Amino acid sequence: MIESLAALASSSGKTASIFGSGEFGLALPDVRQTAPAAGAATFGDLMSQVAGQMRDTVKTGEAAAISGIQGKASAQSVVEAVMSAEQTLQTAVAIRDKVVAAYLEIVRMAI
Repeated sequence: MIESLAALASSSGKTASIFGSGEFGLALPDVRQTAPAAGAATFGDLMSQVAGQMRDTVKTGEAAAISGIQGKASAQSVVEAVMSAEQTLQTAVAIRDKVVAAYLEIVRMAI
């Protein structure tokens, strides 16, 4: 993920993929833009999209696990879905930890 963020910072285009390969299909507006374009996504909108996609991935993993228990899905598809859900959950926890750390740093700043 660090490499993806470095690639985002060095990008010269108008938009860049947040996660490098565009696996979530989200684009981040260029931070060098001076004025927001009409209808441009805000940071809150972007985080809402990411959270929604993370929720969907975890739900898919849960559904695959239930299907596997019922014998309706192969072991390979269950493992793939559960591993994807686990990776998504770990990413969500890492993002949450970074947001909390940034908030605590801001709170400690002298005004």
